[in-house]
This record gives sequence, structure tokens and C-alpha cells, in this order.
Amino acid sequence: MADLAGPDDQIQIEQLELYARVGVTDNERSRPQRITLNITVWPKRQFDALKDDISLTVNYAEIARAVRDLVQNRPACLIETLAVDIAENLLTGYPLAAVEIELLKYVLPDAAHVAVMIRREASQ
Repeated sequence: MADLAGPDDQIQIEQLELYARVGVTDNERSRPQRITLNITVWPKRQFDALKDDISLTVNYAEIARAVRDLVQNRPACLIETLAVDIAENLLTGYPLAAVEIELLKYVLPDAAHVAVMIRREASQ
């Protein structure tokens, strides 16, 4: 178990800007809206066990691509649902112990953004 990731071994993708069809009304979902994602993943393998070999780590470019594909191809009513779908997709597609998603939507005229944040752990 020496190669299992510790609580501090994490990869962060900050301010991944995407466009999603998300919203409660049909009008809101009729065109893509700007959202921003902050993604933190905790790989199952400790960084000091990677031996500078990309095949042993979680490829953050692949994570960003997978999230982009999911967001662009899955309309949702709620940003909460979209965040859960992203977390589940990452946990099933990559060797991760946990994932945290912060999803920001720029929808209220008198606020900088609305955000949801979730953390999910892989089932053992």
C-alpha cells in the first residue's frame, strides 16, 4: 500500500472555461453559456511512486478533455447535476481516490457568479 496517494497528493485544474447548455428554462438551454470549473483530483498513486513516468500518473490534459466532452454533449437543468455527472465520470474513468468540482455559472446580473462545489470519493 506504499504507493497509495496521501491526502496532499493532488492535481488541480483551475479556471477551465467551457460553454454548456445548462439552465432550468428551455430558453436558458437554447444556447451555450460560459461556465468555469475548478477541478481537484486525488490520484490513487503517490507522486513519489511515479518515477517520472507519465503512464503512472493521471494525465490532466486527458481529464480536461473528458470534462470538455461531457459538458459540451450533455445538457442539464441544474449546475448541481452537471457537477455530479462530471465527478462520477472522472471517478469511473481514471484511477482517482477522490475528486472535487467547483462549477461557476455567470447568470445573475448583480453577482459575480453562482457556484456549486462537491467532493466525491471512489468506492473501494
